[in-house]
Amino acid sequence: MASPDDLKFQEFEEAADLLAADPGASTLSISSSSAAVSSGDVKVDLSDDEDNQQESSELLGGEKQTSGFWTFEYYQSFFNVDTVQVLDRIKGSVMPLPGRNFVKHHIRNNPDLYGPFWICATLVFSVAISGNLSTFLSKKGDPQYHYRPQFHKVTIAAVAVFLYAWLVPLGVWGFMTWRQNAERQTSAYSFLETVCVYGYSLFIYIPTSILWSIPFGWLQWLLIVVAMVISGSVLVTTFWPVVRDDTKTTAFATMATIVVLHALLAVGCKMYFFQTAELTVSPLSPTTPAMLNHTALINKPH
Repeated sequence: MASPDDLKFQEFEEAADLLAADPGASTLSISSSSAAVSSGDVKVDLSDDEDNQQESSELLGGEKQTSGFWTFEYYQSFFNVDTVQVLDRIKGSVMPLPGRNFVKHHIRNNPDLYGPFWICATLVFSVAISGNLSTFLSKKGDPQYHYRPQFHKVTIAAVAVFLYAWLVPLGVWGFMTWRQNAERQTSAYSFLETVCVYGYSLFIYIPTSILWSIPFGWLQWLLIVVAMVISGSVLVTTFWPVVRDDTKTTAFATMATIVVLHALLAVGCKMYFFQTAELTVSPLSPTTPAMLNHTALINKPH
């Protein structure tokens, strides 16, 4: 059995011989507070390595603090999506399936503003340009009509679309958050998720607005109904699971308000930007020679 003296730390003979042969050799001393390498007057502090290791562990553990809202990095996270994700969300917005929640199956806790922003911007120009084209085609046979580009409609379309895409989700999110009680608070969607759903639900109106340029009233109204059914289905299948546990009156009133506001946007764009032209005769039209001859024959004295 080993004696207590054998368990004590002892200096190795080889190390002692090496130090005796070369007294100026470098030595390594480790303390409890810091680690440093000393050789004469040269010292290397290892505290930077400890800081780097700590920062790496924070990154791997997801504990790094987020940037402030005044920084560019804060808003950059809202556009952190790739083309595959955007196309998948667009596909889900034009082909809604019953019982398939858009947030859970397509957004997956990663809402973005990239897709909604460009969808709204594209919809603004498609509505304004298609509206001008529809007016030109419908009044092409009118000799009194002179085509003038209506650039002010771009501004009106931008105000209408972007206000709808931001104010309506804000109201829906605020109302649903208010209606949630303490145990149901975690099931409500965030404001960014609500904006993302509304933004992608407007994509179907882009091809619809292009087809609205065809100057046939019945076709335009048919396209409106189809677009409203597809786009409204995305909103209903997404928000109904959140409000269905509320009272029946509140749940149905909330869904009816969402669908009506969505329909008003489509009908308003149709009525303002795609008016059906009607040929009218101006009361101040110039008198033709045939009318003058007919008047002279009537007034000729017998």
